[in-house]
Amino acid sequence: MSLIKLNTRAGHTGIHIPGSLQNLADFLPAGSLNKTVILADENVLKFHSEKIESFPIIAVKEGEDSKSLSAYSEIFQLLLDLNVDRSCYLVGVGGGITTDLAGFVASTYFRGISFGFVSTTLLGQVDAAIGGKNGINFKGYKNLIGVINQPDFVVCDIGSLKTLAKQEFIGGFSEIIKYAFIRRPDLYAYMVENLQAAVKFDENVLQYLVNESVATKVDIVSGDEFEKGDRKLLNFGHTFGHALEKIYGISHGEAVAIGMVLAARLSVNLRMVGPEIPTLLEDLLSAAGLPVSMEFDPGEMAEVMQKDKKRKGSGIDLILLEDIGKAVIREIEIKDLNSILNDLH
Repeated sequence: MSLIKLNTRAGHTGIHIPGSLQNLADFLPAGSLNKTVILADENVLKFHSEKIESFPIIAVKEGEDSKSLSAYSEIFQLLLDLNVDRSCYLVGVGGGITTDLAGFVASTYFRGISFGFVSTTLLGQVDAAIGGKNGINFKGYKNLIGVINQPDFVVCDIGSLKTLAKQEFIGGFSEIIKYAFIRRPDLYAYMVENLQAAVKFDENVLQYLVNESVATKVDIVSGDEFEKGDRKLLNFGHTFGHALEKIYGISHGEAVAIGMVLAARLSVNLRMVGPEIPTLLEDLLSAAGLPVSMEFDPGEMAEVMQKDKKRKGSGIDLILLEDIGKAVIREIEIKDLNSILNDLH
């Protein structure tokens, strides 16, 4: 088992790759075993409830609706009903929706209680559960309400990936490919040779990809916990992607895949890279079974992107490419979004 440590001002996290939900008690802090409450998504409970049946469990419904103010309020009431106090411990078990919600609940309940995560989806293991961003959506806008607060531990249960639906499983590869294109040309080369094995669930390849993705994110976050500089690079494809996700209801992994292609094509339009870079990106995404394009309304996209939390006054930061493994932050004027999106359409 690999242990990767993320040390920041907001806390210290031990990330275990691979770990197992079956052994959750091994990861809990001393004295918290009998004071732990589980927040678990319904899909996890379908397949793994017997592993956590000794703990009080609050179920989280599947889908982005669970990351809402109303769901957040309902969980608070359930915690009060269970007499959870400041000495208790909360563990989020599931994908990114559940861990985002669990982290936000724990960070705000009684002004903060300690928490950890068991991540059971590929997207969660390589991205959502790592780095301390916890939050909920507001009126369809992603993660508009939230905090940065680190869990004590993240357990990446690679065995649980076998229970995922195919589309949910492959959605996680969009984030792994993101790391390759923003920071890790060696990871890109590895995936060209081994991605098909990972898609077919070669556990050794999957464990390597999860480990390298986590190590890359930890390196970036440890140097910029509050997203003042390089951590923004992790948003490659996400500003376009979040708009696609909100408007068209596609999955996060699919939206980020298409968003990265749009960002790569914009990089070509701005003469930052040659036209071969988007093609190589599309080839890798397609090999993972992810989409690389879709029809969209440029005007509607621009309107939604104007409300993105990454907006700064009259501008918005987009992450663009100068090469495979080299991304840069480029501020784009909000007034130019319509014409940019029309060019990319």
